[in-house]
Amino acid sequence: MTTAESRADRFARELAGLKISDPAKGHPRLWQNAGVALMVAGIALGVIGYLVSQRTGDALTASTAINMAIGGLILAVVGSAVFLRYSLTGFLRFWLARQSFELHVLAERGLAEGLVARSGGAHANSALPD
Repeated sequence: MTTAESRADRFARELAGLKISDPAKGHPRLWQNAGVALMVAGIALGVIGYLVSQRTGDALTASTAINMAIGGLILAVVGSAVFLRYSLTGFLRFWLARQSFELHVLAERGLAEGLVARSGGAHANSALPD
């Protein structure tokens, strides 16, 4: 663990051991694309519904167009939620794995330098009573 390459190799090995799904395999990307498609379709449906409701003189057609516009807005909100869920999940999983790895390296460094004593979970210099 003296070079950056060996540290990166160790991180990749431990990441593979955690069985974190690879985002390049397809499913998260598929859901992200579906979320974007829902957002675009919802916005388009909302705009079209609004324009139809403003340009018609028939009350029944206007109310139908308004309902279509509201449905489009709901579709856009659901699409954005799906997109955010699948785009942030991969990032946060990787971030959590990296934080865990860095904490492990820090603990090993502290043990090697004698800053932290090995114990059953309690700190060596703890002022709290048992």
